[in-house]
Amino acid sequence: MTGNRGTTTLKRRRHTGDPMREFDRMPPDLRAWLARAILPWRPKSALRAYHRAVARTRDPARALEELDRLQARLVARDARRIWGPHHPCAAPDAARASKRPPASSV
Repeated sequence: MTGNRGTTTLKRRRHTGDPMREFDRMPPDLRAWLARAILPWRPKSALRAYHRAVARTRDPARALEELDRLQARLVARDARRIWGPHHPCAAPDAARASKRPPASSV
């Protein structure tokens, strides 16, 4: 039985601890990002990815953009595996488009 995860390549493991307590301890901007996330992120893994991104970018807003790109890559990987290479999310240029900086409005 897949539960509420559907068909995905996410790992299946039992976890200890209280995920709601972990969620409540997160920075507010990360909690807001998780509320609109496409994938069912575990609070602990989301916080770990966020801390790595903040360490690289030195900016919480840019770190959230990195999380968006990471999530797009994970969705593209699953889309290729589940729906095949012709799915819009599985296209190689879709993953690259998420890496590009936004176009300036000049």
